[in-house]
Amino acid sequence: LAGMKPYTFSKQDEEREEYWSKYKEIYKNYVDYFHNELIKNSNSSEAKSYIKNRGLKLEDVQNFKLGFVTNDIDFYEYLLKKFNKKDINNSGIFYHDEKKQKFINRFRDRIIFPINNISGDVIAIGARAIKEDNYFAKYINSPETLFFKKGSNLYNLDKSRKISNKVDYVYLVEGYMDVIGLSKNNIKNVVANLGTALTPRQISILNQYFNKIIICFDGDESGYKAALRSAENSIIEL
Repeated sequence: LAGMKPYTFSKQDEEREEYWSKYKEIYKNYVDYFHNELIKNSNSSEAKSYIKNRGLKLEDVQNFKLGFVTNDIDFYEYLLKKFNKKDINNSGIFYHDEKKQKFINRFRDRIIFPINNISGDVIAIGARAIKEDNYFAKYINSPETLFFKKGSNLYNLDKSRKISNKVDYVYLVEGYMDVIGLSKNNIKNVVANLGTALTPRQISILNQYFNKIIICFDGDESGYKAALRSAENSIIEL
């Protein structure tokens, strides 16, 4: 009616849609499997103790679909029964070990925190090591992919945006456990910025749902400096 030319889906659009469907399914398989491992596998006892010591209950684990990546199965081979190598490799869940000439599970021996897009689909994973080891980073994320850009996503935004019609402010915290800790105490309007400095894109997304961003980073010096940087980054948007 407006005289505008309707958009026609191209071959690239169809390929991207197909790739997205497989990507989403690979992450769903991964998260579902290791969520079950955390709850039922006896080899997850150390992870369960860590979660219990952090004050989390089964309902918190289920609500955020937390998991633990055990070594009981070669999950790369498991996924090969359903998906091709290219799609599995593009997910970023595995990396290739040149010495062993095999694909290694990036999140092995770690508690995993699924990172969802705005619609609630898993697009990446955050993971915490439960053993203290100087050779391994305490927290790691999925590498950036076609469907996951760290600076364009926020942990728990899919849940917190659902109450944006009731509250006009959101708490921005540093980590996954901060989000879960507040949420279990009935503070649902909370997100975390995935370990990066707050980006203009993240601010823009938050401003679509909330009028105010309340920065609640750690109380140490590094947390204070990170909060200042985030506040400065917000000035342009404000």
